Order: sequence, then C-alpha cells, then structure tokens
Amino acid sequence: MVDTKQHVKASEDKMKFAIEYLDEQLSHIRAGKANPKILDCVKVPYYGSLVPLTNVATVTVPDAKTIMITPWEKKIIRDIEKAILDSEVGITPDNNGEIIRLGIPPLTEERRRQLAKQSKQEAESAKISIRNARRDAIEALKKSVKSDGVPEDVEKDAEGEVQKIHDKYIKKVEEIYAVKEKEIMTV
Repeated sequence: MVDTKQHVKASEDKMKFAIEYLDEQLSHIRAGKANPKILDCVKVPYYGSLVPLTNVATVTVPDAKTIMITPWEKKIIRDIEKAILDSEVGITPDNNGEIIRLGIPPLTEERRRQLAKQSKQEAESAKISIRNARRDAIEALKKSVKSDGVPEDVEKDAEGEVQKIHDKYIKKVEEIYAVKEKEIMTV
C-alpha cells in the first residue's frame, strides 16, 4: 500500500516540476514590458571566464519600457554591451559610459502572434511532461500488482488519484498559458 502512495507522490512531483519549468520558460518570453529575466542568457567575459550578467552588474527596471544595467566595475561596460549585442535578446544597448539602458521596443502584431505561438509550444511541452508522468505512474502501479502482490482495487484507486492530479496540473498549465497569452496580446 505504501508502494502505491510512493508512485502517486513521485508522479505529482514530476508534474509540479513541469509547472515550475513552464513558469521559468514563459518568464523569458518578452511581452512588451521590461523584464530583467530576458537578460538571464547573457554571459559576460570577466577575468578569463564567462559569467552571468547579474554577477557583474545590477539590473533594474526604472519603468515599464526600460531596463537599466549598472556595472560594478566601469572597465567592463564595453564587454557587457558587446555581450548584449551578441546575445539573442535582440535589443541594441544605449551606453552613456556609466550605465547601459535597454529600451524595450513596442511589439508588432506579427511579433505578438509569434510570441503567443512560442508560449503555446512551451505549454504543450509542459502538458506532454505531465502526461508522461501520469503514464509512468500507471505503468509502475500495474507492475506492482504483478510483482508485489498489490490488490487490483488498491491499484485502480491509485490510478484514479493519479488521474485527478493529472487533470489538476493540466488545468493549471492552461491557466498559466491563458495569462501569458493575454499579457502578450495586450497592446
């Protein structure tokens, strides 16, 4: 009996991880507002190694359309600017010698649709992960009936519980996607 609870708990943990991963991926999609997370992929050369931008500068958002980067050492401002230009951020930095400003341009309708489509793909990937966790749990439960002698009614109850958890997390993915799509499509 404890064995079935372990399978249910393991599947729920995998589903929870899929939701956390989806949140992380969607936070990197630019929705027309300044978000410092879009700079997470930027690596800056610093004393011979590549380090994340946040390890060499302070990243702030003074308003909804601007990201401000204040390097801790003035001499690396050019390296930061080059790293941003070379990255996939797609925004040209404005360097005044002490700070770097990134002006977030307004999104075109076509770009909004592309970002919504990208968000939809991330949501679908999360749903697939959740379904795989459910499938793995059900397979493990069926094996426990054969190998460990778990009663079939206990196994069926555990399957029903896994299905309820699955439905809850699929609904959560759809809610997260709906919020992100609304954020992207709002002008």
